[in-house]
Amino acid sequence: MGRVSAHTQVSPVPPAELPGTLGALRAAGHHYRTVKQELRDNLLARMRAGEDRFPGIVGYQDTVLPEVERALLAGHDMVLLGERGQGKTRLIRSLGGLLDEWTPVIPGSVLNEHPMHPLTPASRALVESAGDDLPIGWLHRSMRYGEKLATPDTSVGDLIGDVDPIRLAQGRTLGDPETIHFGLVPRTNRGVFAVNELPDLAERIQVALLNVLEERDIQVRGYQLRLPLDLLLVASANPEDYTNRGRIITPLKDRFGAEIRTHYPLDLELELALIRQEADLAAGVPEHVLEVLARFAREVRESPSVDPRSGVSARFPIAAAETVAAAALRRSGLLAAAGSAEAAVARVGDAASVTSTLRGKVEFESGEEGREIEVLGHLLRTATAETFRSRLAGLDLSGFTALVAEGAVIETGELVASAELLRQVGTVPGLAKVLDRLGLGDAPGPEEAAAGIEFVLEGLHLTRRLGKDVTESGRTVYGGRG
Repeated sequence: MGRVSAHTQVSPVPPAELPGTLGALRAAGHHYRTVKQELRDNLLARMRAGEDRFPGIVGYQDTVLPEVERALLAGHDMVLLGERGQGKTRLIRSLGGLLDEWTPVIPGSVLNEHPMHPLTPASRALVESAGDDLPIGWLHRSMRYGEKLATPDTSVGDLIGDVDPIRLAQGRTLGDPETIHFGLVPRTNRGVFAVNELPDLAERIQVALLNVLEERDIQVRGYQLRLPLDLLLVASANPEDYTNRGRIITPLKDRFGAEIRTHYPLDLELELALIRQEADLAAGVPEHVLEVLARFAREVRESPSVDPRSGVSARFPIAAAETVAAAALRRSGLLAAAGSAEAAVARVGDAASVTSTLRGKVEFESGEEGREIEVLGHLLRTATAETFRSRLAGLDLSGFTALVAEGAVIETGELVASAELLRQVGTVPGLAKVLDRLGLGDAPGPEEAAAGIEFVLEGLHLTRRLGKDVTESGRTVYGGRG
């Protein structure tokens, strides 16, 4: 089913000082503008004021957003092309924030008709008879956005409209516009309408959409109605589907004035910024663990074992961060039951669970069947080693290797308490510098210190300076040479 975000909401209450009649609206100096004029004017106003035009959009400031702004200033409908999880829908939804906060409407109009620009015969007659005494209503911009996820079973009635048999039974004729139950597109008149995954629409539905946007008429059950709709159409699509012949009709593709390519975060810092903004973390996750997960996502995207046409969603590292935080919270709860007070702070070892719980988010090449967890595990180790080198390069870590130089071992693992790990390690030369490099603070608690120690031990193992083994009980044992 499609998702519709505009017409299922409760509209906010308009301020009392807004004009209540058409005459008062004219006296206030209000002028009718089309949606595209409104978007252009408000975008320019925000530019001149130096305000954020697209709050919450990360990583597109120098690439995608300038193209979107040019399309809006040109008054173009647009299609966003990109693999899954690149923030296309979020960007589309943010366009509604550029509309006027309140706009006047004829009360009861399903088409959100402007009192100075009525569309239907009934509304024109109402405006003519009432004149300046016509009561007007006000529509909030949150109610001027419509959205439909294109699916093969989407009908013309869903998008455009259909004859309402109840109104026919009341005595109206097929030639009466009042017999039509309008679909999502006309009901978003004077707003922004989005079609997600446009190529999934059947060709006959695409033709109907083209008629509304280009010819300005709709045909329902053989009845033709001129309907000069006023809206901005934005669509999203996967490049693979969009460029394949037969997936989208050429006239509709030609209707879009702008074709804009989206992308995943271009660098590590943007990936991290996106995780910090979007992840709902149930426990503390140190920065070095977040960096491991950000690098992990980038490794997965670039892996030859992963299907590049599908992409690896930005939701992948976000879900990974939430999973790691949940693992830390689980440890805290279980250790509390065993009598150990433990604050919930994630460690790098908690990331191991991500390879199994999130493998469904990744589309692998056909030759990798049965090796998915193995591939992800290798990429996670690579990301951990890269983070280790990046964060701790140049530090003297001989104090850690000396801990096990004489055959001693250090046990850690999912349910090993921080106090127990610290007891095994004791005083380690260079630990303070490590914790400082990892950004764990001047006076880290035992949980932060344990997270830093475990990261160093794992990094030394991955750089072949320390041995590692996993016991039958699931504990990780570091000791000996790698």
